Amino acid sequence: MATPSKLAHSVYFSLRDRSPEARQELVAACKKYLTGHPGTVFFAAGSMAEDIRWSVSDCDFDVALHVVFENRAAHDAYQDSPQHQQFLEETEGNWTAIRVFDAYVDA
Repeated sequence: MATPSKLAHSVYFSLRDRSPEARQELVAACKKYLTGHPGTVFFAAGSMAEDIRWSVSDCDFDVALHVVFENRAAHDAYQDSPQHQQFLEETEGNWTAIRVFDAYVDA
């Protein structure tokens, strides 16, 4: 079976300032800098769903970002884009940790 061509890029941010305002600021920055890149087929960013606590839930994050790209090349161009670099410069000062998960997916 061939590898699916679409690439899902999921990032989970843990913040120093975990206030609702700081979370919304990061979501707004995601929307400002990380949308509209060539080859993007899906984009979503938002705060952790604090009202969902299953025994298997991983709640060690504040904001989640999900972007699905047409292919690996679109993902790689996104990573190198000036908008992505600006996002990193403006927001990384409030991160305590980030976790990145990339997967080839059928969508």
